Amino acid sequence: MFLYYTIVAFIFGTILGSFYNVVGYRLPKGESLISPSSHCTNCNHKLGPLELIPIFSFLFLGGKCKKCGQKISWFYPIFEFSTGVLFALSYIVFGPTIDFFIAITFVSTLLVVVLSDYKYMIIPDEVVIFSSIVLLIEIFIKSGLKGVGYSLLSGFISAFVMFMLKVLGDHLFKKESMGGGDIKLLFIFGLVINYPMAILSIFLGSFIGLPISIYILYKEKTNIIPFGPFLSVAALIIYFTNIDLKWILDVLTF
Repeated sequence: MFLYYTIVAFIFGTILGSFYNVVGYRLPKGESLISPSSHCTNCNHKLGPLELIPIFSFLFLGGKCKKCGQKISWFYPIFEFSTGVLFALSYIVFGPTIDFFIAITFVSTLLVVVLSDYKYMIIPDEVVIFSSIVLLIEIFIKSGLKGVGYSLLSGFISAFVMFMLKVLGDHLFKKESMGGGDIKLLFIFGLVINYPMAILSIFLGSFIGLPISIYILYKEKTNIIPFGPFLSVAALIIYFTNIDLKWILDVLTF
């Protein structure tokens, strides 16, 4: 049964991954998530049921639009597959518990953030607010009012630390060093992984993003790089590996 539910979680994740694609692309532009329905961006061909099957529709169509033959980006099936993997991993790590639902809410939030911040350098307020409400409800079910209170405090501390880093960065570089969306994202981190790990994600995200940022700076000749995707990857690593500060200190003092 464990394998069965893991597979179900994966399939459920790929389906939602397809929807998150729509959210990440449309919400930052203020477009409806419902209308128009999914379509080819080249010829506006409305996708049929068989063309909406996550991952497999891309393979069946040979990576091209059924009507006009326009190539479909590999990003779509990779994103859907990644969502499925993270949902399956959530079940493997947490099993059939409230923590599983917290995990997939957290994963879902960060996936939309990665897509919207990468594409438009925007972390939509709607995503932050909706996710915060859902997470707090789940935390209440798990730990009651005391757990909600601690999570809120942790979220505000994490956001405040990020805000102070922004103020310092703005002062040092004499320009905006990061967006307000990153501060709101740290609030979400604080709710789920608590403020010490949320703060650690800032430094881990910077470490992960450094070589990629250098490449982008060299290749694209731009100094505007979204930080949200690197923060999100760092937070997911910390969340699923259950890294704690004691373990880090033990490694550093070995």
